[in-house]
Amino acid sequence: MVLGSGLVANGFREYQDDENCLVFASGVSNSANADTGAFEREANLLTESLQQHAEKLFVYFSTCSIYDPSLQASPYVNHKLAMEAIVQEFHGDYRIFRISNLAGKTNNPHTVLNFFAQHILSGDFFSLWKNASRNIIDLQDAVAICDYLIQNKLFKNEVVNVANPVNYPVLQIIRVMEEILGKNGNYELIEKGYDPKINTLPIQPFLSELKIPFDKGYLIKTLTKYYAVH
Repeated sequence: MVLGSGLVANGFREYQDDENCLVFASGVSNSANADTGAFEREANLLTESLQQHAEKLFVYFSTCSIYDPSLQASPYVNHKLAMEAIVQEFHGDYRIFRISNLAGKTNNPHTVLNFFAQHILSGDFFSLWKNASRNIIDLQDAVAICDYLIQNKLFKNEVVNVANPVNYPVLQIIRVMEEILGKNGNYELIEKGYDPKINTLPIQPFLSELKIPFDKGYLIKTLTKYYAVH
């Protein structure tokens, strides 16, 4: 069973008819959101779902933004940590996957990659944090990793980071995006930002079996897949 209709939910549609597992992919998708009403709606739905599906494996998606010093105090990160705590307290069989920045087909303008692409294409001015980096992972790869861990009953009742072992400086991401889109962005560099430290060691032993190559060409291959102009 899958709750949600966004990017992550669509990635896990094969679980829609699985009566033994609830994939909770319904919630606040904008990390800049400070709307307490939206947070409360997710909290209520989460609590209700935990009560109604106590016998199922419960899969919850959190965020690797937890590891970014510039975002740690944000309402979104605090909300996600609170939701993690609810799952941990009220369910006996769960997996919490902290996901990094997903690349995939979505109309959500708030994803970091869609924000960059839209601003480059429109020519709208934006500020770029020179010292920031982002962890980019293809939705299909994130789903494959999570699915493997679920099917093999690994990391029961644990929090697992599902992310690329490598972070990319935002300027590198922008330059790759500019090359793919064939247009230069209108931005200024600001001396701000951090390089989040995301521990991916627990999932790395499974990457070769899944044939997920986080190699030198991963970023351009992934961005080309979703942003190349056809």
